[in-house]
Amino acid sequence: MRYMMSIMSDPQAEANVEMTPEIFEAMAAYNEELVKAGVLLAGDGLAPSAEATRVTFSDGKARVTDGPFAEAKEFIAGYWILQVSSPEEAVEWAKRCPHPPAGDSTEMNLILRRILGTDDFGDEMPAELKDRERELRQQMAHEAPED
Repeated sequence: MRYMMSIMSDPQAEANVEMTPEIFEAMAAYNEELVKAGVLLAGDGLAPSAEATRVTFSDGKARVTDGPFAEAKEFIAGYWILQVSSPEEAVEWAKRCPHPPAGDSTEMNLILRRILGTDDFGDEMPAELKDRERELRQQMAHEAPED
């Protein structure tokens, strides 16, 4: 089972968060733990929402809006892609993520969502499209750029 674990933020937290060496160290240690356990497939932090672009589709047209997005209540600040054996294992890894210590009123949210595989779509997805998707995934795996 693959899960996307998203770390959430909001405009106020993004503006007020101070990235300290201790935060970077805690996150690096967590990522190393995930790698050693063989469950981390990918993960990255994301640039601030001020650098984001929203594309909204309505009435057959695309509208582009540059960030930041003051009306946004929450957005993804970073993510991990985990390969685990059960939903419970995904939750256990999420609970181990570095978080604000006791007494700190800052709230941090992680969202876990299972990543669907081609076969999860059942008979609604035609077999030839499933085969095309599998081929594309193989191509992507072979052509993935190194960081």
